[in-house]
Amino acid sequence: MKTLRLILGDQLNIKHSWFKDTNEDIVYCMFEMRQETDYVKHHIQKVIGVFAAMREFSEHLNALGHNTIYYRINDKENTQNLVDNISSLLKEHSIERFEYIYPDEYRLDSQLKSFSENLDISTSVVSAEHFYTERNDLKTFFKGKKQYLMENFYRDMRKKHDILMIGGQPEGGKWNYDKSNRNKWKGEVDIPNYKLFKNDISEVLEDIKTADIKTIGRFQTKTFSYPISRPQALEQLKYFCEALLIHFGDYQDAMHTNEVYLFHSRLSFAMNLKLISPKDIVTTVMNYYRKHGDDIDISQVEGFVRQIIGWREYMRGMYWAFMPDYKEKNALDNHNTLADFFWTGDTKMNCLKHAINNSLDNGYAHHIQRLMITGNYALLTQTNPDEVDDWYLGIYIDAIEWVQLTNTRGMSQFADGGLIATKPYVSSGSYINKMSNYCSDCHYKKNKKLGDDACPFNSLYWNFLDDKREQLGNNFRMGMMYSLLDKMDKQDLQQIKEKAQHIIEHQDDY
Repeated sequence: MKTLRLILGDQLNIKHSWFKDTNEDIVYCMFEMRQETDYVKHHIQKVIGVFAAMREFSEHLNALGHNTIYYRINDKENTQNLVDNISSLLKEHSIERFEYIYPDEYRLDSQLKSFSENLDISTSVVSAEHFYTERNDLKTFFKGKKQYLMENFYRDMRKKHDILMIGGQPEGGKWNYDKSNRNKWKGEVDIPNYKLFKNDISEVLEDIKTADIKTIGRFQTKTFSYPISRPQALEQLKYFCEALLIHFGDYQDAMHTNEVYLFHSRLSFAMNLKLISPKDIVTTVMNYYRKHGDDIDISQVEGFVRQIIGWREYMRGMYWAFMPDYKEKNALDNHNTLADFFWTGDTKMNCLKHAINNSLDNGYAHHIQRLMITGNYALLTQTNPDEVDDWYLGIYIDAIEWVQLTNTRGMSQFADGGLIATKPYVSSGSYINKMSNYCSDCHYKKNKKLGDDACPFNSLYWNFLDDKREQLGNNFRMGMMYSLLDKMDKQDLQQIKEKAQHIIEHQDDY
């Protein structure tokens, strides 16, 4: 029976059971498509990286003896639509069976499910064989519970997979070392040179230009520095263990004007394309830790492991538990427009200038820059979460909707009303100063609420709390801040609100 198997651009898992054996009756197909480049405006480096990794993967399959059909973006046979491409191949090659891997994005899942149900040949769909959990495991885990607390899920994952556990108890006596992961980096610990690959992507870049794909962001060279193959991802992981893990936990929340990556692994792009699995990463990190435990504190390792088996798996589970309604949630009723400087980095607010320009230059920002700088500002200015989603989904090379949406609309923008986060992640300038050096040479004064040189985050913060009292006033984690708000002089508060409103209405003047 001649079989066509589909591989999507984020399903580049050479360890998948599909590829254990070759079979001349099985044909694999992969497509670069405008359907995928155009549904949101992506960072140029994201499009380059995905196409380059897909081409590398296809060549690897061919080298292993598998039959592959690959459509590049400008190939004349390419209809630029997923189901149309598949349909033409089914007919052209007299295919008798169609198979695909469960997509991780709801829109693709719906598209392929509908397509398969209307075929008059046999079809099947298989697991991605990538995650620790299956799609609905988290929903089952929380069934009957009022809250979907990530910490409860994370602890269960630790127990289930025997990670950092001794005799059924958390190694080191604590489940979570988050309080040890909040140090400000002041240059006291040297950061090794980053592991940067020099992948020649000149041909990919030329194809993108020929196709006239509309992108955002910047790309200055002819080489791509992130891993685009499994060997490169494994090399990156080895480098992280040897050079960065020792200080990862200490500075995972830190931000600095002179550093883009600090001690972060730069593995998320490769992992989200499935070049490398979370089990690969956690197993390697744990093995390294066991061999070098005298030099590496458990807080460094736990902070990293929590991001992989806790946060990442949790976000995916929440996505599948609440889609498609999740994408429409706007619990705080925010409708303002995203500031134009999110597309240029042209702002006098130093924290936003650096976080946005990092994003435009590298398609990258770490979780605190995304959450407490750009996300914090977007929420304080009460921006429509649809616009925030589009920006986050487009600008980061590791952004795929299953992980982007829950992080942005849920954790960052609190648009889900508290399904993911127990309180909004908002702050005034004091938190930004605590975790970075952004405030030291900023145009604005971090301690001022009013005046032309007052930090915009300060007036925006108190205005947000006042505006959203109806939705947030009874939140037990917000009680202290609402108590302070209640004690504020009413005339002072009115001036603060007028200042905040001016910022919201004239964002690109700031």
